[in-house]
Amino acid sequence: MKAVFIVNPAARGGKALGKWAEFRRTVAFPYQEFMTIGPGHAKAIARGFAAQPGQENILLIAFGGDGTVHEIITGAAGAGHVVVGSVGAGSGNDFGRGFSSFGNAEEIAAYLDLRQDTPALDLGHAGFKGGLIFVNSSGIGFDAEISRGTGRSSMKPLLNRMGLGKFVYALYTVRALFTFRTFSLEVMHDEERLSYRDVWFATVSNQPYYGGGMKISPQSDPADGLLELTVVSRLSRMKLLAVFGSVFFGAHTAFREVDCRKSRSFSLKADRAVPLHADGEDAGDIEPGSPVVFTVKQKAWRLAGQQRTGRSGIKHESTP
Repeated sequence: MKAVFIVNPAARGGKALGKWAEFRRTVAFPYQEFMTIGPGHAKAIARGFAAQPGQENILLIAFGGDGTVHEIITGAAGAGHVVVGSVGAGSGNDFGRGFSSFGNAEEIAAYLDLRQDTPALDLGHAGFKGGLIFVNSSGIGFDAEISRGTGRSSMKPLLNRMGLGKFVYALYTVRALFTFRTFSLEVMHDEERLSYRDVWFATVSNQPYYGGGMKISPQSDPADGLLELTVVSRLSRMKLLAVFGSVFFGAHTAFREVDCRKSRSFSLKADRAVPLHADGEDAGDIEPGSPVVFTVKQKAWRLAGQQRTGRSGIKHESTP
C-alpha cells in the first residue's frame, strides 16, 4: 500500500505547518507529500488518485482539520483502491471523534504492514447547488449561521494560533442567539410529512459529532445506511442556550423540543431563506419554499483504522 500525505499548512491558523515539520522527521516509511495551496486543492489531489486505479491500494492521509479530510473523502468517494486516514492538526477535529485518526507515524507504519480488507462507510449528500457531500453532518438554520460567522471571522486565524479557536465558535453562538430569526419547516421522509414552527435548526447527521465536539446525533452510525435528523424548535432563546450546552454530552435529546428521526433520505423546506452548512462549511442560503433533499450514499468510502462510534457501540475493525 502506497502512503500519501496531503498537508494543509493553513490549518489551525498555520500551526499545522510546524506540526508537520516535526511529524515528518518521525516517518520511517516511503511516502509522497502534497502541500495544499487553498480551498479545493486537497479534493483535486484526492480525485487525481481516485481516477487512476491500479493494482496497488493508496492510503491518503489528511494532515489538517475537518475541512481537509472532508475534501479528501469527497475527492476519493467511490474509488475502491483508495483508503482515507487522518492526523488531526486542525482546530475542530470532529472527524477524529467519530472515526479513527492516526496519533503518530508509528501507528501509520503498523497499519501499512497489515494486509486485510477495509470496510466501506456511508456519506451524506445534500441536493443543493449541484450537490454537496458531507462526512459528519449538514444542516440549516442557527448552527449554519454560527458556521458562517465563524468561517468569516478575521479573529479565527489569530485565536487558532493561540490555541483559543473554540472561543470564536462560542462568540458567534452568543451573537446568533440574539440575532437569528426562527423559521417554519416542512420535512418529508418515508412518505410522512412533518411540520415544525419556530425552528432554530435542523441537522442531518452521518456520525454523532459536529461543532468542535458537540454530540448532536448520539444514535448516528456511519455504517448503517441511514441518516439521522435532529430538529430543535419551539423554545426560548435562554432555553436554547441550555440545550446547546447539553449537546456536548448528547443529553439534548431528552428535551421535548428536540425531535430525532432516522431515514435514508429527508426533504427539508423552510418558509424563508436560511443558511446551510456541509461539514461546518458555509454553503449559502436555501430558497424559501424550495426543498433540499438529503440522501445517504452507502459504502461510499474506505476508512483506515476503526469507526469509533455507532448506535450499536460496535467498532468496525478495518485494516488495509
